[in-house]
Amino acid sequence: MIIWIASYPKSGNTWVRSLLSSYYFSNDGNFHFNLLKNIDQYPQQKFFKQKINKPGEISNFWESSQKEIVKKKKIVFFKTHNSLTSINGKSFTSSNYSLGAIYLVRDPRNLITSLKNHYNLDYDEATKFMNNDRKFIYDDRFKENYSTFHFLSSWSNHYKSWIINKMFKTLVIKYEDLETKTYETVKQIFSFVNSLSGEKEELNKDKIINSIKTTEFRILKKKEEETRFMENISLNHGKKINFFYLGPKNNWRDILSEEMKTKTNKLFQNDLKFLKYKI
Repeated sequence: MIIWIASYPKSGNTWVRSLLSSYYFSNDGNFHFNLLKNIDQYPQQKFFKQKINKPGEISNFWESSQKEIVKKKKIVFFKTHNSLTSINGKSFTSSNYSLGAIYLVRDPRNLITSLKNHYNLDYDEATKFMNNDRKFIYDDRFKENYSTFHFLSSWSNHYKSWIINKMFKTLVIKYEDLETKTYETVKQIFSFVNSLSGEKEELNKDKIINSIKTTEFRILKKKEEETRFMENISLNHGKKINFFYLGPKNNWRDILSEEMKTKTNKLFQNDLKFLKYKI
């Protein structure tokens, strides 16, 4: 059965994936990038027998793909940016294949700066990105292959699709809680995973601390600079955009212009209230 690590892009998914891989796939909790191989991104070509030739076509094979996956492993973690939705009447997943999900959500006023950097956009373009009900992404390094197609929809639709779902248990984690209440939040995540998997053994405090220490933003950023990290983006003109950008320094109050603060507060007013972010 699948445990999803789900989020809109640039919301802390890789951080949580790093924490989980260091705790569950190492002896001592010490993180290194190779451990991420234990938590794949879904979807991608190796999980499909067919070549995906056009956007949206992948929805025809979500179910058969996941059916094969759960045959092979009792429990498997997957990272995804897909919204929990249906395309052409085909659902992204169901309780037949999914044990539960950890959903990461981030203050949209901070998220917008990370999206701007990651996709090489300006703020107006990043705003349109977040509000596009038909938005999808895929890795265009694989030409004419849409096996990495993720249907996002808008940021608002995305988080609601996962948070409100009744198919399986979902733990909602705020990125900001990971930053400010790290140990308590990480322990909450690991306890949730153990409850889903039926693990009775108590959590190892020393291992949790090692996981946290070795996945600090400054360490991940340094590791990215020293090694090859597949999730950063190389643009056509050769410019590499680092995956790990501002981290804790990404504070909308300090970064956004007064005009942009007013615009985002108005645009996301209902979402900020729903998610209990201060306006």
